[in-house]
Amino acid sequence: MTFFSSQNSDKSQFDRDGFIVVRELFKARETELLSRYARADQRISAKATSRTDAQGGTTTLALSNDLDDNLYAAVVRSRRVAENMTRLLGDEAYHYHHKMMLKEPLVGGAWEWHQDYGYWYDYGCLYPTMGSCFIAVDRATRENGCLQVIPGSHHMGRINHLKVGGQTGADPERVAAALERLPLEYVEMEPGDGLFFHGNLLHRSDQNTSSDPRWSLICCYNTKSNDPYKASRHPNYSPLTLLEDAQFEATAAAQLASLD
Repeated sequence: MTFFSSQNSDKSQFDRDGFIVVRELFKARETELLSRYARADQRISAKATSRTDAQGGTTTLALSNDLDDNLYAAVVRSRRVAENMTRLLGDEAYHYHHKMMLKEPLVGGAWEWHQDYGYWYDYGCLYPTMGSCFIAVDRATRENGCLQVIPGSHHMGRINHLKVGGQTGADPERVAAALERLPLEYVEMEPGDGLFFHGNLLHRSDQNTSSDPRWSLICCYNTKSNDPYKASRHPNYSPLTLLEDAQFEATAAAQLASLD
């Protein structure tokens, strides 16, 4: 079985557009195990916090700065995610944090336009050499609030972020100007698909108005040379011990069994 390994063309697209989409980054059986694990994991509700959008909708997320002995950490450490993030960012990537995003049917809120580096800048990161891998646990469609991105917007640099509803979002005036000059793309995904994206890429999502959930796992990385100059809520550099891709399915099955 072969697993995704980025090529020069992927790196060129990432540099140009600020993202690449990888179909079947995780195989069907692997994704099924991840979905079953997340939905059986009672620790999610204990860690979960909510964010309110400008229209009053609510999205729940469970964030962790630690790589504990669980399946989320195995995804973070998998070669097909971490090693490819290193290639795309051009420097050794390390775990910055990860989060399960739980956008429930009919009530899941929107995320306002933002750049991840718009937040991370304040945590002592001098450069935007940071990125995330969004992994679809459920199907992501326009109806259930898939991600929207503005290709090439990472070249604009960091935009000021302001309070928008109960969230912090990018300056709406700048976003509107960007949308006059750059395209808008809806990133619809099947379970197991992955989206690698740059820390300065403008992205958002709509509310989930469908009867289908939209759960996802987002693995966030910083680079070794961008080690924060001060302590913050997210960790400083620590090298990752990578998990071989061929070992992931067995690891996932064992982790799921551990929840029983």
